[in-house]
Amino acid sequence: MKRGDTLPAALLLAPFAVTFVLFFFLPALDTFYMSLTESSLTRTNAFVGLDNYVTLVQDPSFWAAVGNTFYFALLTVVPLTVLGLVMALLVNHFTRASSWLQGAFFLPYVLPISVMTLIADWMLQPSSGVVNHVLGMQRAWFADLTWAMPMVAIGTIWWTVGFNMLMFLAGLRNIPAELYEAAALDGARGFTLFRTITWPALRPVAGMALVLQLIASMKIFGQTYIMTTGGPFNTTRVTLHYMYETAFTQSDAGYAAAIAMAFVAIVIALSLAQAAFVGWLSRRDA
Repeated sequence: MKRGDTLPAALLLAPFAVTFVLFFFLPALDTFYMSLTESSLTRTNAFVGLDNYVTLVQDPSFWAAVGNTFYFALLTVVPLTVLGLVMALLVNHFTRASSWLQGAFFLPYVLPISVMTLIADWMLQPSSGVVNHVLGMQRAWFADLTWAMPMVAIGTIWWTVGFNMLMFLAGLRNIPAELYEAAALDGARGFTLFRTITWPALRPVAGMALVLQLIASMKIFGQTYIMTTGGPFNTTRVTLHYMYETAFTQSDAGYAAAIAMAFVAIVIALSLAQAAFVGWLSRRDA
């Protein structure tokens, strides 16, 4: 960078830097310090060191909540990525209806979470819900130990898959048409084109989608809080829900801060591991 460009670059970066420091970095430091204390919502009491973390490691409720979060991520990360790819391929293939398809696939993503959960609750009502009417059942899906979390996952997939579709669609439209024309002259058709041209070009997009979707799925809170309130019998109480209850119901802000810091460490570790694995696959295939 030239010396004369330093000041304009600093001025352009300044709003983000100030926002990052004020609303992320400093609150994160405050949360870490709070995790080392015995605090309530209104005041900070004695410094207790790592006692909250020792309690956390021995807390079965915390690990159950983490397990529920992993279960939700298992139900959503790969399906959201695969469905986003399939939708992007459909939009890219049916050129005459691409605008309609793109709008239909992306429309749920713009809905607020309250509207999404209201629609899901209406469709899954035991007596008058559309799903039970089609299946000829009267199952209380959100009160079922087996089906509560999968139903939350299905609602989330319907709600958020449009974002992945747009990512893959952008990747598809960046692939030069000349590659397909040359392959067609050599007799390549159908799945062969996808395997040799489309998928190699979209592999970096798929890796990014998997990482972003993992982070988003691990941060689940609103869906389970509104749809199931963590039930039945805490089978859908995820980590952020447990942290919220600890802070605002039990008024134990110090322990809630320890939950937050431990959860951030888990998410960062998983994201780095997944990114490294995707990068290793890309290098191996290359």
